Amino acid sequence: MKRVYSGIRATGRLHLGNYFGAVKGMLELQNKYDCIFSVVDLHTITVPYDPSTLQSSVREIIIDYLAAGLDPKKCKLEIQSKIPQHTELAYLLSTIYPVSRLEDLPTYKEKRAQYPKYLNMGLLYYPVLMAADVLLYKAELVPVGIDQEPHLEVMREIARKFNSMFPSAGSGQTFPEPQRFKTEGDYVPSLSGKGKMSKSIEGSYINLTDDLETIKKRLALAPTDSGIVGGDPTSPRLRGTGVANLFMLLKLFKLDKEYTQFEQDYKDKKIRYSELKEVLANAIYKELKPFQERRKEFENNPTLVDSIINDGRKKCLEMAEETMREVRQKMGL
Repeated sequence: MKRVYSGIRATGRLHLGNYFGAVKGMLELQNKYDCIFSVVDLHTITVPYDPSTLQSSVREIIIDYLAAGLDPKKCKLEIQSKIPQHTELAYLLSTIYPVSRLEDLPTYKEKRAQYPKYLNMGLLYYPVLMAADVLLYKAELVPVGIDQEPHLEVMREIARKFNSMFPSAGSGQTFPEPQRFKTEGDYVPSLSGKGKMSKSIEGSYINLTDDLETIKKRLALAPTDSGIVGGDPTSPRLRGTGVANLFMLLKLFKLDKEYTQFEQDYKDKKIRYSELKEVLANAIYKELKPFQERRKEFENNPTLVDSIINDGRKKCLEMAEETMREVRQKMGL
């Protein structure tokens, strides 16, 4: 069975974009592959963050994972910083990889521009640690978007370099070359009308834990004045606007009958956005309610959550140390 590694940064509770874009795909993966799903808190601290809330953010994501349906009997749940072999392997791999290659990565340049006053070695080192995350478990598949392909190529380059410099005695190689693959997931538009739903953009997202009133308030702030009246609400001329995104959300939540009616109202120039948002808010809350009920069960049973975290840690530590014994021996340590 092929092994999959996937991680999410500890930047707070999961939102609709995480759920439809990633977590639902994870639910399918756990039935087909040997999966490790991680909360990558070491990656989180490379950009400005609040240390007083980091631990709670990590735990909230673990609980979100469980409430969404990830089954610790089918997959392994990991907290990155609790497995010290991640950083050990990252350092060892950094000794065989050129700095110039990391400086040329588009993601590093973007982060430098985004945080000009928070430049640190961690940002430069990020792709090497990401490679260590995946190679530590000898994962073959990494479910990430096309924007992460440069990081995947770094992983493959590091794997090839290590395998070449420190060959195995037999015909096998130490590390596979991880491949990106696409899971089934839906694009969830931002409420702000620009791009996809993102935790880093205030007013962009709806959390999986939001109650009905909070969902209504978030939707109420979604912009609807596109300057265009009538016609097709999802036409190219409206792409990226609040109006188009609201109609995309109607489709995402399978409100086909309502979509048809609001679409006609828009064409007839008599649409009432407050009514559309009310219908959408109720549909979103209905979708999230079972998740929220399961989440409360885990919140009310911290001993069970601790047990799941500890069990995942033990299993991942064993796998990680097996890899590190091999790496240390081949590198002469």
